[in-house]
Amino acid sequence: MRDKRKKFIELAEARVNRTIKDVRLIGNLANKSAYDYSEEEARKIFRALQKELDAAKGRFLGDAGGKDIEFKLED
Repeated sequence: MRDKRKKFIELAEARVNRTIKDVRLIGNLANKSAYDYSEEEARKIFRALQKELDAAKGRFLGDAGGKDIEFKLED
């Protein structure tokens, strides 16, 4: 039992810290002097991120969760 707890803590800390770093990198894309994007594209990015956060939270709370999809700005 203790090993499962230790493994959870180890993986949770590493994955959450990696995700926080990646979210900060996404935030760097807001630099209009370096990148060109529309407001709708920004909304798409955050809708996709929020959808995945909601699905992950649901799995912790016992919900089934949805299917995995790959994010794309353009078809």
